[in-house]
Amino acid sequence: MIVEKNIIRMNRFQNLSTLGDGTYGTVLKAVNRSNGEVVAIKRMKRKYYSWKECIRLREIRSLKKLNHPNIIKLKEVIREQNVLYFVFEFMEKNVYEMMKEQQQSKHRGFDEPTIMSIMFQCLTALGASTNKKKFAFLLSEFLLETNLEKNFVI
Repeated sequence: MIVEKNIIRMNRFQNLSTLGDGTYGTVLKAVNRSNGEVVAIKRMKRKYYSWKECIRLREIRSLKKLNHPNIIKLKEVIREQNVLYFVFEFMEKNVYEMMKEQQQSKHRGFDEPTIMSIMFQCLTALGASTNKKKFAFLLSEFLLETNLEKNFVI
């Protein structure tokens, strides 16, 4: 969903913590004050002066088209005071963080069934993508875990 400026204000989200800071933006963990849902909000560093500019972004076009259980959901896009925000479903940790945890544990890495599960889910999500080149970018950016015994979400 793309939200017109000033219809839905960013103040309806309470910032809980900063999850990361990158070249293009900062990712925040936040909670929706109206329903208590925890979300991840990517605040873009670049200023966007019109919706037309925003809609041209590859990330928006790609994420709007992807609808798959193993692909993270873009819930909404908000532009407020020339700042662009992507509101995503929240995931506790990504595969990189899981790998770091495994390296520090006594197991020293994933077992074969877990590796097979991760790869299967990544390839299933890749198969759902209509544009494989764009998906390669999204795969590296959004590989996230929901539950080791269930499914991973990209």
